[in-house]
Formats: sequence, C-alpha cells, structure tokens
Amino acid sequence: MNMHWLHSYHNRIVSADEAIACVQSGNRVFLTGNCSVPRVLVEALVKRAPELTGVELCQVLTMGDANYTDRSLDGHLRVNTLFVSENVRQAVNEGRADFTPCRLGEIPLLFTEGILPLDVSLIHVSPPDEHGFCSYGVEVGVTKAAAQSSRIVIAELNPQMPRTLGDSFIHISRIHYIVPVDYPLIEAPMGKPTELSKQIGRHVADLIEDGSTMQMGIGAIPDGVLYFLRDKKDLGIHTELFSDGAVELYEKGVITGEKKSIHRGKMIAGFLIGTKKLFDFVDNNPVVELHPTEYVNDPYVIRQNDKQVAINSAIEVDLTGQVCADSIGPRLYSGVGGQLDFIRGAARSRGGKPIIALPSAGENRKGERFSRIVATLRPGAGVVTTRNDVHYVATEFGVANLYGKTFRQRARALIDIAHPDFRAELEQKAIELRYI
Repeated sequence: MNMHWLHSYHNRIVSADEAIACVQSGNRVFLTGNCSVPRVLVEALVKRAPELTGVELCQVLTMGDANYTDRSLDGHLRVNTLFVSENVRQAVNEGRADFTPCRLGEIPLLFTEGILPLDVSLIHVSPPDEHGFCSYGVEVGVTKAAAQSSRIVIAELNPQMPRTLGDSFIHISRIHYIVPVDYPLIEAPMGKPTELSKQIGRHVADLIEDGSTMQMGIGAIPDGVLYFLRDKKDLGIHTELFSDGAVELYEKGVITGEKKSIHRGKMIAGFLIGTKKLFDFVDNNPVVELHPTEYVNDPYVIRQNDKQVAINSAIEVDLTGQVCADSIGPRLYSGVGGQLDFIRGAARSRGGKPIIALPSAGENRKGERFSRIVATLRPGAGVVTTRNDVHYVATEFGVANLYGKTFRQRARALIDIAHPDFRAELEQKAIELRYI
C-alpha cells in the first residue's frame, strides 16, 4: 500500500492558532457552512481578529452561533454572505454585514472565475483514507470549488465527520494546515409536522407520482410532504440537500432511485442538514453521493431526470404569480438558494413539476393575521421566482396551476387557495388592478 503522503500529512499538523496566523489584513476568507462549520478554527479567527483589519469572511449558510458578527469586531471582520442565515440576519439588516445575491448553482463560479478570489479557505473534513483522500463530509456543495481555488486551505480534520462518497474528496497534499479536532457536528433535528404543514403536504403529495425524483429542503412544509409520501413507490432524490426524513423513506423502501434517469439508485445532493442519524446513514454509504453545487443545481442536469419534482417555499406570492422568497419587504430574510435552479430544471424535465408551497396566511409580531397570497408584493420585496417561471402554487386550501394562464385566470386560481378571511379583499383589489 502506497502511504507516501503520510510524511507531508504529519508535517502539516498544527494548532488552530498556528493555522489562523496565516490570515492577514485585507484577506478574503471562505468559511464552510451548514452542519460543517469548523468551530475550532472560527474561535481562533475571532480571537485573532482584533489584530487584523478589513478581513472579509465569505460564507453561504452557517449554523450555530455566529460570534464573528459581534459589533466589537467591526472593522476587523466583515461577513459577506451569499445566503442570509438566521445567525447573520441581524448584522446584514443593520448594515454591519454584506449580502451578495446569487443562485446557489452559480456561487462556485464566483470563486473559480476569480470574481471573489479567495486567500484562505476554512474547511472541515473526515480523516484521510489509505490513499490520502479526505472527504468533505456533509458539505461538498460550494466548499469544493472554494478549496480548489483558494491560495491557502486550512482544514479541521474530525473523526466524527462522515466520509461521504461521490465527487467529494480533497487530497492531503492540497491542504496547507491540518488542525485535528474531535467533536460532534452541529445537528438540526426535524420538527413534527404541524396540522397546517400536513394540510399543505397532502396537496403537494397528491401531485407526486410514483417514480418521481424529488428536490426538497428542510422545514415544516417539506416535513409535511414527507409525511404523505409513505405509500409512494420508487421515488428518487436529486436535491441540493436532504435531511433525516429522506433516510426514513429510504428505510421504508419508498425511496429506491430505481426509476431515475441519471444516477439510478443513488441519492444525489450537494450538502446534508440533520442529526447524527443522518450522519451515520451517509457514512461510507454507496447509495448516497454528494457532488459540487455547480453540478447538482445545474438546470441542465436536473432536467435529465424524468418526473423531477421541485418543492420550494415562499414568503408571499402575488396574484400574477411573482414569488418573493428572500425578503420581507426590503428586510432581507434568506436568499435565492437553489429555488430557481430547481424550478427551471423541473419545468424542463419530462413530466416534471415545479411547486411553490406556502401557508395561506401568517401572523405578525402584534398577533395580527395577514394573507400570504397578496394583490401586489410589498415594496422592496425580492422576486426569486418570476411569474414567467412559476407553475404550481400550493397552500392548505389546494393547488393553483398557473402555467399557461392569463393574469385573470391566475388571480382567480390564487384567490381560490387564499385563506377564506382574505378572499373578498383580494377579489376587490384584483378588480381595481383590472386583473379580473
């Protein structure tokens, strides 16, 4: 067995503080995210930050405490996030952190094409195999491109990081500093589906045929959909991420992947968010393959699966079909993510179904209820899926198919699935807008 890489491996092992000493003022540093956040390296960076000025921390979705956005670090560290996760939302909306909108499938190109050139990448990997290859584990998506195009790569090497298969490896020789750690990954447990999410889920599940390939994320509505898929047959997975719910359906024999057009029999994703149950399931499991996001989220690749179903959520949908999913008015809430990648990929798939699912109503901080089917989007709202791309919209009151429909037909269909408390008001506004 050729173990020539072992010598360089041992020579690159350092402490987190020693590794982070390579970060200089003015550097752009990539931070891997999701359940893979390298917490020891982040702590070392936060400790060193007061000695530095103008360091940009580039990330997508991170979980856990983002103490690197603390006001005391203003001028030293500044986050540039490509998705507004909960832990950086306040800093972004206060103007102390930046947001760069970009479809998830195109984020890796920002690094590889030198639009956002990276000085240092902080990554989190499994121990090397006998050939010296470490797996990126639960976050391959944008991290592989970042590490490949970064001047310096610093890796936390963690025996508790699952070894995921696919296009998911980096050789020890490509890592400049190795920081051994041993701690459990951040977990994101599934919630129990609420009665509301089950009602929405039932309508969405009715659209899903046996043999469909699924894209779905995490949250109340995807959990509600999963609840109603137990009697389906031969479902497949091609998605930006999956969670514990997909494991349950695989174990029940619902997900087999046997009808997929590409990667038959495989569950394909860019990253994973869930609990130890998920991490144990994917560890060295050939049925799961993680690939870079520029591949997984490419609409041309997505469309190759027949009956590709895309299930995505929204904050509000107007009567013409415009979907706001990233902001509440001008206040940034999340980001584009992979919604448009999969909506467009599913739309081009033979028998595919792009679905936007949302509750018909919400409640503000004062306890006042409001409709999430709206006559017009709030001023400043971000359109993520255009009215030219939208097909199915589902609430707990049913499904509206807007594809090929006029404004008049769309308004009628959306009012029919709005909350009954708001239908009369929506109808009146639709008349004023000359939609009906």
